[in-house]
Formats: sequence, structure tokens, C-alpha cells
Amino acid sequence: MASIIPPIRYKDLEYQQAHNDLYLGLSQLAPEHVLPPGVSQQDFDRAISEWVAALGESAVFTGDALRDYLDPYEIPQPGVERKIPSAAVCPTNIENLQAVLRVANRYSIPVWTFSRGKNIGYGGPAPRLPGSVALDLHRLDKIIEVNEKFAYAVVEPGVTFTDLYDYCAARSLKVWPSVPSLGWGSVIGNTLDRGAGFTPTASHHEHIAGLEVMLADGDIVRTGQWAMSTSPSAHLSKFSFGPSVEGLFLQSNLGVVTKMGIWLTPQPQAYMSCSFDMPNQEDVGVITDLFGELRRNGTLPNICYVFNIIEWSAIIGTRAELWGGEGPMPDSRIRELQDQMETGHWSVKFSLYGGREVIQSQYNEVQKAVAERAPTGRLKGITFSGDGDRLLDPTKVTQPHGGMFVGVPSLWSLPLVKYMLPKDGSGAGAHSAYSAIIPLDGKVMVEWYACARRVYESEGFDAMCDFFMHGRHAVFVCMLCFDKTNRQQTEAIDRIFHKLFEEGKRRGFSKYRAHVDHMDMVSDQMDFNDHAYRRFVERIKDSLDPNGILSPGKQGVWPQKYRHLRESANGVGRDSIHGPDATPKL
Repeated sequence: MASIIPPIRYKDLEYQQAHNDLYLGLSQLAPEHVLPPGVSQQDFDRAISEWVAALGESAVFTGDALRDYLDPYEIPQPGVERKIPSAAVCPTNIENLQAVLRVANRYSIPVWTFSRGKNIGYGGPAPRLPGSVALDLHRLDKIIEVNEKFAYAVVEPGVTFTDLYDYCAARSLKVWPSVPSLGWGSVIGNTLDRGAGFTPTASHHEHIAGLEVMLADGDIVRTGQWAMSTSPSAHLSKFSFGPSVEGLFLQSNLGVVTKMGIWLTPQPQAYMSCSFDMPNQEDVGVITDLFGELRRNGTLPNICYVFNIIEWSAIIGTRAELWGGEGPMPDSRIRELQDQMETGHWSVKFSLYGGREVIQSQYNEVQKAVAERAPTGRLKGITFSGDGDRLLDPTKVTQPHGGMFVGVPSLWSLPLVKYMLPKDGSGAGAHSAYSAIIPLDGKVMVEWYACARRVYESEGFDAMCDFFMHGRHAVFVCMLCFDKTNRQQTEAIDRIFHKLFEEGKRRGFSKYRAHVDHMDMVSDQMDFNDHAYRRFVERIKDSLDPNGILSPGKQGVWPQKYRHLRESANGVGRDSIHGPDATPKL
């Protein structure tokens, strides 16, 4: 018999309580009973029995336990099929996982794979295809190796950023993991979804060095130098012999990544926490061109994080506390907030790591560039360093300068989703995002932000935006925070998203990551030569996964068995296999 009690996911009580509040709170609707598409109740019951026999009762979940496997920010709509799994399985080792896939193949049951289910704002653990079985890898949680000399780690999917940090800290290893703003997510899950942190190895997917992948038939493949059983360079080099296949498993349903090598940041002697702000909305153009050039010429070797005043104010309070009027916050109130918080309309956060003299020289170059090209901006820098010739202990870096910027994980940004809640604290905070890849061109950025702000304000919302500056592009995130119990807000947020999507599409922008409701929409933008890219990936999909069991529809890639669903969806995320054809909301 399968368990109807959700699994305990975190040893850390704060993390587990935050998880329970998010997934099991009163505002979360209980799941309905659904079957995998095309599978009879009899075959489904047989599959559950076989999984219980192979994994144990405590590793197979049905019924009310599936509340843990829904989109935590789900907004059910009349006539729209909810993205609910039929069951969940939690393998603890490779043999368990192979057993799961054997049964899935035998009964043609699709599984939806995830590591920790913390891709919140994009659907969390909810399956693209309703009725899929949630393949939850959080119990594959071994840290295989952390190599201090060469600064890399080898981990399984269930290893969180906090797990990896704690492992390194407990052993006083001279390495810093890169962590995003929330430390409870999976290192592998975040990396495969092209997530980012804030240290020199912040672009996580760019620092993969070797994947171990289980294919749909249970076969196991290793990539790069790791494909050689005895290679001492397994996690040291991105050079490989023949075609490089690692990228096929990013944002992918071609296999299940079971181990990953990833590079870390060597613990530095010193770290400089730097900030820069400018007062006006249109200053985003100056910031983009100035800091974009500093990124490209190597003066700033790491990601620059840029955010507007609305996003920063959401960290200190809700909108109802900051603005009591109707409609979007007026410029006069925004200016007051800037004065109150001693910041600009736009702020830049960047960091320098290395020897004291090296980072001081880098900062001096930034000072010169700012004085010449952005004299109305304010530049600040504060240096933290180890005693004498010792390396810097990241726990000695005071807030707000430390934390994720020095590889120390937390849940500090989670309260941001409460921005649109009423003063009395009722409701349920939630968020989604329109996150486009945009050229680092000042004129383009000024025009895009003005457009995005008009879209937000047309629905009575404040424009809450940030972007991460790489050398040549930015990932521009339009944060969409709302009270999911407030129907007026949820409907407005849905309209905002679709307006932003259409405005971005018209400019040739595409999202770097998609909510499960929007994967087909984004995939449909890749239209060169009658969607040749998608057709290429789907040919690989049909070869590797002939029964179409691995995460059907992920990133708009459908196996032959379910490909008609994309046609019926027509790029807006509708499902026809279980129920009515209707456009889902965020």
C-alpha cells in the first residue's frame, strides 16, 4: 500500500516548515484522483503494487500526499484541467530508479522528473502532462566528492545548496559553492534549468564538468572526460572526444541526470561588496552600457545583479504598507522611497573576489569609468578579508554584504512574494515571472523597461523588475507577485504575463525558462525552418524514449505518443487528453 502522508524533505526544521507552509497550507487545494493518460485503473494499481514491492511503502505516494506535488502557486480555473500527478515515487538509489523506469515502460506510464521541486514560480513539481507520476529524486542526496585542490563537487540530484555548503564548512574546505537567493533547491535541478548564483561560478550550467544520466531504458551514460572510467580529468575539463552531449540534458526530457560534477569557487583572500545606484527610470540605459562594457572587458569578471526600487522595497514591506492609494505607485511616492532607503530607481550589486590588491585595482577602474560616464550615480565598496595571509571566512562577512554573495545559503528572499498581500496579512503570496533574454544595449533596455512598466500599470500593478548582466546579454526578470486568493489579482497577473509575452515576442525576445503552462508557447517561438530545432530534439526523444515516459511536454518537447497535445494546445498550454480545451491561468 502506498503512503498517503507526504515525505519529510528537510532535516533543517526552518526549511521543512517553510516547505509545509508553501505546499501544505490551507490555501492549497487537495488533489483530485487522476489516472495516467491512456492507462486503466487496473494497470495503474498493478504499477503501484510493483513500485511498492521494489521501493517500499514509504517511497510511493498517492491520495492526500500528492498535495506535496502540486504547483504551490496554482490557480485552478473553471473548465481547465489541473496539473495533478497520479502518484509519486521517491527512489533512493540507482537500482530503485531503474525499477521505477522498468514499471513505467511496462505500463506506458509517463513520469515527471524533478530533483527538489523548488522551481517555484514556474510550476514547482507539477507535471506538464496531468496524470504523470511524480518522479521525485530528493532522496538521491549523496555528496560523492568535494575536491578542494581543483575546486569541484560531484553530487546527486537531492543535494541542496545548503547541503553542499554545510558539507564544505564542516570540513573547513577552501571552496565556496555558488548559491542562488534560496538555498533549499537542488544544485543539479537549478543547474540543469540554467539557474544562477552570485559568486564567480554563478552561471551554473557553464561550470558543469561531467554528467551521469540514466536513459529511459535504464541504461547509464556519462559525458565528457567522465565517459572514460579511469580519467583523472573526469571533472577537470570540458574538452571531450567527439560530439559534446551534456547540453542535451539541460532543460531536457531525454534522460534523468543522476550525478553531476560542478566547479566551485576557490576561497579567496578578500572580497569586496560593491553597489551602484542611479536616480531615474531611464538611467537603466547608462547602467546597461557602462556595466556591460566592464563585464565584456574583464574588469568585472562576475555577474552584475541589477534591480529596481519596487523589488528592493518588497524586501522591507508589502505594497499595502508602502502605498495606501489606488492603482500603481506614483513617481512621487517612488521618489520618497528612494530617499527613505537611500537608493536609486535602479541599483547594481556586484562583487569582486581575489587578492586585496587585485580587487582594489579592479574597483579603481570601475571608479574611473563611473566618474566619466555616470557622474550622477553613487558607487560604494567595502572590503572584507582574512586576517594576515589567511583566506576569508564567509561567515565573517556582515549583512547585507554576505550571504549568497559569499556562498552562504538562506531563504532570505522568500518574503518577497508577499508584496501584494493586504495589510492584515491574510491571503497567500505567490509569484510567476516573464524572464526574457535581452541584448545588453542601453537603448533597448530603456525601451523595454518603459514598455514593461506600462503593461504592469495598465493593470494597476507596480513594475517589479531585475536583471542579471552577463557579458553580452541580460536575463531580464519581470517579477509577477500576487495574492493567489484574490481573483482580481490573479486575472490581472494572467493578462500582464500574456501582454509581456506578446511584447517580447514582437521584439524577438524569448524566455530562458518557462512555467509548465507556457512551455509550448516559448517552444513555438523557435520557428526557424519550420521549427527545425524542435523537430531535431523530438527525433532524438523518439529514439531514446520510444514509449514517451520521461517528462512528456517538458520545454515543449513531446514524444510521438503525445505529440497531438501540442497541436491541440496551439502554443497556449492547453490539454485535451483528460478534459476540456481551455486556456489555463498562471
